[in-house]
Amino acid sequence: MNPFDDKFSSSVLDLVPNWKGLAVKPYSKLDTDPYTKERIILMNGIEVEAAIFGHNFHRHCKDNDLRRDLALCRRMEQMQQKRINWMSPSDESTLETTIGYEQLAVDLTACLAMREPDSYVKAAMDFALLEDFDHLYRYANLLDFDGDVPAHALTLDMVEITPGRPTIAEHRFPSDTVFRPGTSKKTDLLTTLGAMTLTAGEQQTMNFYMNVGNTLPEGYGRDLYQEIAMVEEEHVTQYGSLLDPSLSWLQMLLLHEYLECYLYASFHATEGDPYVRELWADHYEQEVMHLHKAAELLEKHEGMHYSELVGEGDFPELLELKPTKEYVREVLAEQVSYAIDREDYTCVERLPKDHEFFAWNGHVNGRTQDVPSHVVVREHVLQMGEDYRREDEPSPVPALRDRKKDNTDLGRTRQS
Repeated sequence: MNPFDDKFSSSVLDLVPNWKGLAVKPYSKLDTDPYTKERIILMNGIEVEAAIFGHNFHRHCKDNDLRRDLALCRRMEQMQQKRINWMSPSDESTLETTIGYEQLAVDLTACLAMREPDSYVKAAMDFALLEDFDHLYRYANLLDFDGDVPAHALTLDMVEITPGRPTIAEHRFPSDTVFRPGTSKKTDLLTTLGAMTLTAGEQQTMNFYMNVGNTLPEGYGRDLYQEIAMVEEEHVTQYGSLLDPSLSWLQMLLLHEYLECYLYASFHATEGDPYVRELWADHYEQEVMHLHKAAELLEKHEGMHYSELVGEGDFPELLELKPTKEYVREVLAEQVSYAIDREDYTCVERLPKDHEFFAWNGHVNGRTQDVPSHVVVREHVLQMGEDYRREDEPSPVPALRDRKKDNTDLGRTRQS
């Protein structure tokens, strides 16, 4: 499938919805397939990224004719974002929506890592995967206090809910969140698309927690959002540093539009909900128009043909969100104690005793008993007798199997 070969006869105004067209039907929080929710959450993040990128390009561009072209595409991206985001139902609480965000983070990262051809980029995905996996567990414990809708009623047991790399261990010195660029014009297209997708997805999660965390009542739930929002800042930095910093604004624009075409095509091919599937088709048609315009602008202003960035333009293997339980278990068993030493990965036991990780982590966390991600689980154990988890079988990490004592040392302290 090649989006450069697609030709649509629709005019720009034909593709622009009116208010009635923007007024979409929300999904059902309990009945909708979790992967439909995941696609909606991800594409919301992709469209937010497109809008933010478009505004930054606009602010760094002197050519008003070019800025007018950008304004048209950006306005349509904003309309797409509103349609997608407004599919979230009003009866879904912030915390229930958060479960969807973290389920997406686990499934998306694992699906991309399983097919990633670049070992360095795959290592970055695997590393963050275990942290998002733990975030799902922490939020699920918080949700369970409510007693109304348990997390597994939302995930439909498509993902396990059990500890990952403990969130208390995830607070690293900022220098250790900057990776080597993992993409370039010569990189496999799957690698470029994967890194861009995760950068946008993690950015959307970071933005969501930044803006909704303070709406929770004062207490450990509100504090948990604050703590995990800071980890999301690390993840956005990590994934963003993998992107090719040598690309021009117009080259980045073409890749953004190509990614959107790719994801809409992927999700149209795998979506089970007819209503949502039709929306993906509509947005794909709009993005093809944007992509063709981006290619035209790239050739006009830089004399570069799109093939220098995406080859002939044929999509690589389409992205399908699916269960990844076994893969997550494998990574958890092998990498739960991993840490970062500048751009490289190592076990926390191999870090020098004076490594900046230990000083930063100890200072930020302060007293272990005050760390929100630990407090949430501890309070659940105190009130319910054990933590909340949904496992197909016991954790592959023996140190994480105790349901009455939260592990706060794994991945954080040297054991020797």
